Amino acid sequence: MANKLAIVTGASTGIGFELASIAAKDGYDLIVVADEALIDAAARDFEQFGTDVQSVEADLSTITGVDTLLAAASGRQIDLLCANAGTGTGGAFLDQDVATWRHAVDTNVTGTIYLVQRVLRDMVARDDGKILVTGSIAGYIPGSFNAVYNATKAFVDNFTEALRNEIKESKGVTLTTLMPGPVDTEFFARGDMLDTQVGQDPNKADPADVAKDGWDAIMAGKGHIVSGWKNKLQVAAAGVVPQKVLAELHRGMAEPRSDD
Repeated sequence: MANKLAIVTGASTGIGFELASIAAKDGYDLIVVADEALIDAAARDFEQFGTDVQSVEADLSTITGVDTLLAAASGRQIDLLCANAGTGTGGAFLDQDVATWRHAVDTNVTGTIYLVQRVLRDMVARDDGKILVTGSIAGYIPGSFNAVYNATKAFVDNFTEALRNEIKESKGVTLTTLMPGPVDTEFFARGDMLDTQVGQDPNKADPADVAKDGWDAIMAGKGHIVSGWKNKLQVAAAGVVPQKVLAELHRGMAEPRSDD
């Protein structure tokens, strides 16, 4: 019998790479996707676990990119989706051009929910399947100097919570939201945030640990998982501390530092 099929987005590096590695070790065939050529090298790494691996280079901020990814399945049933792709840019919002912040919105929100809708519809119809969406504890915090990213993650966290309720009668389908805090990935370099307190923090989470938390939550059928005990405390505090205070605290972490 053919192995089950998993799609992992944003799989070239970071959390996505680790999720794809775990899925391959667990016997899933893979379709892995990213918007960079590094995805081909990552796919070769996943092949060591003995499953079939297909790589797709596509821009998931576009409907066409998502359709290209889904076409790669060639009609095969998708048993697991890890919708992990995301992007963000630090700095003052007023200094960002439209193309920059729109790319983040289109990747983190539009592309993600379109992909989830396409895959989840079939899962619900057959009452079988698993989806993991990477949100963030950033969604609970007004993100001064990372305003668009945090807002998109607030959307993802809220959207998945609502969607879980909508499909609650589909007992064979699980939708899990993974909510990490700062993770030691390329995100901060790509987002021009290396000159910030959070970008320079040496204690960011290991993406392998975050991926394992997410994977364990999927397999346990959990609705959501906050990765890391410190992040659990931050989420709890976000429900008590005034939003104005949270925004100021985030400013301290994400405001670019001067040369001095």
